[in-house]
Amino acid sequence: MPNWLLPENIADVLPSEARKIEELRRLMLDNFRLYGYELVMPPLLEYTESLLAGAGEDTDLKTFKVIDPLSGRLLGLRADMTTQVARIDAHLLNRESITRLCYAGSVLHTRPSGLHATREPVQIGAEIYGHAGLEADAEIQELALGSLALAGFANVRLDLAHVGVLRALLNEDPAAKRDETQIYCLLRAKDAPGLDAISTNYYPQTRQALLALPHLYGDVEVLAKAREQLPALPGIQRALAELAALAAGAIGRAEVAIDLADLRGYQYESGAMFALYVPGLPNAVARGGRYDHVGEAFGRARPATGFSLDLRELARLLPTAERKHSIRAPWGNAPELKEKIADLRKAGEVVIQSMPGHDNVQDEFECDRVLVLENGNWILKNLG
Repeated sequence: MPNWLLPENIADVLPSEARKIEELRRLMLDNFRLYGYELVMPPLLEYTESLLAGAGEDTDLKTFKVIDPLSGRLLGLRADMTTQVARIDAHLLNRESITRLCYAGSVLHTRPSGLHATREPVQIGAEIYGHAGLEADAEIQELALGSLALAGFANVRLDLAHVGVLRALLNEDPAAKRDETQIYCLLRAKDAPGLDAISTNYYPQTRQALLALPHLYGDVEVLAKAREQLPALPGIQRALAELAALAAGAIGRAEVAIDLADLRGYQYESGAMFALYVPGLPNAVARGGRYDHVGEAFGRARPATGFSLDLRELARLLPTAERKHSIRAPWGNAPELKEKIADLRKAGEVVIQSMPGHDNVQDEFECDRVLVLENGNWILKNLG
C-alpha cells in the first residue's frame, strides 16, 4: 500500500478549504465572545470514565479507545466536546453563577456520520450552564442561527423536537417504560407497524399517542394537532409550550418545522432539541438542545443547553474563496528592501519573496503587484 494513502473518511485539508474553515472559526468565536462566551480548550484524549460520562451509547460507539502506556488505563479520543466542557464547568470552574463557554477543535469518529462525511470533524460550539429557563435555550438557538448567517446561509430550516413528550408518556405507563429503548428506535425510524405491534398491552392513551407521534411533523400548526391528539399530561403541555416559544423566536430567521418523533440524542438530551439544515446538505449542519443531567457524572448537576456544528462540512458548501491580492518581491538582504517589505506587511499587505531560480505557484494568492527598484527607491508596480 502506498505510504501516502490515508484511512477511509480521513483526508488532508488543502489550502483553499483550510482558509475557509479558519475564517469561519474566527468569525464564529468572535461572535460568541460578543455574547459573553469564554473560550476553553479541552484535551484531545482523556480517561473514558470522564469522557463518556452521561454521553449516551451513540457517543460511546463513535469513540476511539486506546490503552495509556503510562497508567494502563483506557483512554478515549474525543468524539464530541460537549461532555468535556460540562466537566470543566462542573469540576474546574465550579461557579455558582451562569457560565457561558465556547470551544473549537477537531474530534474523531470511529464511523462516519454520513455517506461522504469525514471521521475528523472540526467541531465548534457554545454552551450555557446554570439557567434552567427557556431563555437559555432561546439564546443558544439565536447563536446557532447567527453562526449560519455569518457563514452566508440565508435559507435555513430549523427542526424542533422535545424529549419531554415521550418521557411524559412513558412515565405514566409501566409496560411502555420497560420498552423504552425499543420505542425510541421505532419512533426514530417512524415505524408505525412496529409501534402498533409493541403497544398492544399499553394503556389506551399511551398506545394512541405513540401511534400519533410519527405523523406529528410539519410546520408550527403541528403543535395544535399535538394538543388535540396527545393526552393532557403536564410534561407534554410544558414541552409543547416550550416548542411554541422557540418556534416563535425563529420566525423571520428560518423556516420552522416540528417533528415530535425526531428523538436523536434522546438518551443524552433532557428537553427541547433542534437541528439546522441548509441547501446542499442532507444531514443537519448543526444540532443543539438541553442536557441538564450530564453534570451529575462530575458531582454537580447543572442546567445546561448548547449547540455544535462541523466547520469542515459547512466549509464544503461554501464557494471557493477569492484569491488574496498580493505583492511579489525579489529575494535580497538589502536594508532598504527589508524595511519596505516590513512596512507593507504591517499595513496588512501580503508580500511574497521569490526564491532565486523559482516561480511562485500558489492557490491562495494572486500577485497583482511587484516591488521593483527604480532610481534607488523600492516602488510598487501593477502587473498586467
